[in-house]
Amino acid sequence: MGMEGQAVDAEGYLIEPKSWDEDWARGAALAENIALTDEHWAVIRFMRAFYDERGLPPDARFVIRFLSQDRGAGRNRLFELFLYGYVRQACRIAGMRRPRIWSTG
Repeated sequence: MGMEGQAVDAEGYLIEPKSWDEDWARGAALAENIALTDEHWAVIRFMRAFYDERGLPPDARFVIRFLSQDRGAGRNRLFELFLYGYVRQACRIAGMRRPRIWSTG
């Protein structure tokens, strides 16, 4: 079991992404030593909205495009926000299952 008693896999990813909430994100970010800023939350909420609409996590290129278009951030901003990577940190904090195959954009 992970934060707040939600089931996680061996690497700490939520087994059921629908059980995610913002308290989960805060705990997961704390475990990664990330202090969530408004920009982090914008990325996380974008990822959650994408997941809710399509039933799967967004590929990193969609998040990079979101940061570029909606936030005026450069391509590398995603990796500045989540230093240890999109899959390891952003996906985990946003409550996504660990992807099997992933493109980083």
